[in-house]
Amino acid sequence: MNWKNHIVSDRAVLLGKPVIKGTRISVEFILERMANGWTESTILENYPHITHKDLQAVFAYLNDCVKDGLMVEPRSKSA
Repeated sequence: MNWKNHIVSDRAVLLGKPVIKGTRISVEFILERMANGWTESTILENYPHITHKDLQAVFAYLNDCVKDGLMVEPRSKSA
């Protein structure tokens, strides 16, 4: 999956946050929904202008971020 065909960043759109191409739906927004229990089906029903491949691209993008060390390391809270 080449996420670059689906995920773009433009300073004029959401201050440069990565978004699904042709939308103002950010990677962050999709992840937040999924973290709150939304399924792929629920997302696609509520946002019919995005596709299954767009959602796959979100995860491919994140995979590359993790591999490249672009994600902040989770830290445990002090006891």
